[in-house]
Amino acid sequence: MHRSAVLEKLSSGQVWDILIIGGGATGLGAAVDAASRGYKTLLAEQYDFGKGTSSRSTKLVHGGVRYLAQGNIKLVREALRERGWLLQNAPHLTQVQPFVIPIYKWWQKWYYAAGLRFYDLLSGKLSLGKTRVLTTAETAKLLPGIKTEGLSGGVLYYDGQFDDSRLCIDLAATAMLHGAVLVNYCTVKGFEKEKKKIARVNLLTREGLSITVQAKAVINATGVFTDAVLQLDEPGQEAMVEPSQGIHLVIDPKLFPGTHAMMIPQTDDGRVLFAVPWKQKIVLGTTDTAVDDIDIEPRALDEEIDFVLMHINRYFNTRIERSQVQSVFAGLRPLVRSTANTSTALLSRDHTIVVSNSGMVTVTGGKWTTYRRMAQDAVDNAVFTSRLDKRLCVTAHLPIGDPLAVQALKKQIAAENEGYLRLLHPDYPYTLVDIVYAVRHELALTLEDVLARRTRILFQDASAALAAADVAAPLMRILLEETD
Repeated sequence: MHRSAVLEKLSSGQVWDILIIGGGATGLGAAVDAASRGYKTLLAEQYDFGKGTSSRSTKLVHGGVRYLAQGNIKLVREALRERGWLLQNAPHLTQVQPFVIPIYKWWQKWYYAAGLRFYDLLSGKLSLGKTRVLTTAETAKLLPGIKTEGLSGGVLYYDGQFDDSRLCIDLAATAMLHGAVLVNYCTVKGFEKEKKKIARVNLLTREGLSITVQAKAVINATGVFTDAVLQLDEPGQEAMVEPSQGIHLVIDPKLFPGTHAMMIPQTDDGRVLFAVPWKQKIVLGTTDTAVDDIDIEPRALDEEIDFVLMHINRYFNTRIERSQVQSVFAGLRPLVRSTANTSTALLSRDHTIVVSNSGMVTVTGGKWTTYRRMAQDAVDNAVFTSRLDKRLCVTAHLPIGDPLAVQALKKQIAAENEGYLRLLHPDYPYTLVDIVYAVRHELALTLEDVLARRTRILFQDASAALAAADVAAPLMRILLEETD
């Protein structure tokens, strides 16, 4: 759908059943949920879909082994169920990923094996594979880059992996397929109320268009920007979100070869740390750093980078230096604020639903894997609060995206011009076809949209992305003029 068509629908005077603020995982999930139930659905995103936290994850669809150690069995069980459904609903963007925990103290082998077998048990029929104890030789074979001095074995288990921002884009496409209207680069500027309830929402588009839309229900799914929207609704409200920053480093797989991911079960600050194969790279992370400032472009702190490298180098045979890091990305988690003096590493990853006096439903907290359940809970509350006709959620087994249709459209684009088959960079598979498709069908408006989220080259290799920009920019300029 072209931008002009979206803006036309936005200005049509349509009365929307549900208006969703925020185009990250939860907001897009809510758009899919609401639209697939048959509600007239509008989503407004201030930046690009998946621009914030939702594109900056560890790329894991998992139950959360660490949460099991914390005793949060309810969250783990729910996440494992959602993990199984997500792998079934989006097989083109997800896969089963084997993990190995290297063990250097003999007793830990049985401790972690027992915990992970319980992890398997909680997943029930949606289990991805059987946990087993490994010998020292088996561990060294599956993790060929691991230090073997003092190694006493390992534990093998299975979790899921995915392409986070591509899933966001496919959620957007799925929502539109079911009739939702989604608009990126569109800011909510204010609310108009009748009898103290939100009746209209004031929007400002990238083009400078001020548009007021009517909505029967409003969902605030803005992640770390939750409190800003709450203040817009009712100034003086107490803050809900305690932001926490997590960073990731991307390195060449020759520095840690093999197909199995590694999980370090406990860092100095009590977290787990991963080394995960992803798109022909290795992703290392993450951290948990309390931050005061909420920024759409958070930056990794020097001490965070040092923290990840220090822990990884305790386990890797080859020492990783800063100069070998090909990309760094940071994201902010919208953790639900605690009244106790608690570190962000200990704050709950459960999600929270709050209904304001104005009727606005706010959903925050949670984790990527449970986005679908968060969306369902938000829509259920919006329907109840606004007295819409109750309709059952159908997303548990709803396919996400249509890879065959995408492939067919890309073939048509390639047939238009053989030059579109040119690679953006010789080391990566992305072509100009991907750029054309992103602008024409996925509402990409900036160079960053296509290099960071429609393709993933900026997250894979920052220097390669700079070179690719020189190839992509001239074509994007032409394509955007066509859509004006």
